[in-house]
Amino acid sequence: MRKSLMKMLRSFRRNDEGVTLVEYGVALILAVAVGATVIGNMGTKVTGQMDKACNAMTGTTTGC
Repeated sequence: MRKSLMKMLRSFRRNDEGVTLVEYGVALILAVAVGATVIGNMGTKVTGQMDKACNAMTGTTTGC
């Protein structure tokens, strides 16, 4: 039993496929998180600029 367990652990240590899959998963999660943050910040800035433009066109400060 112990020998088979040690043999299985050695084979896991030599196998790189699982590690690569985990690395890709972490990279994907990081890319999605950064992308969502950037798009969220950009959306806020665009909304602010559109409000300023609308206020300038209508002459009000209450928003459109």
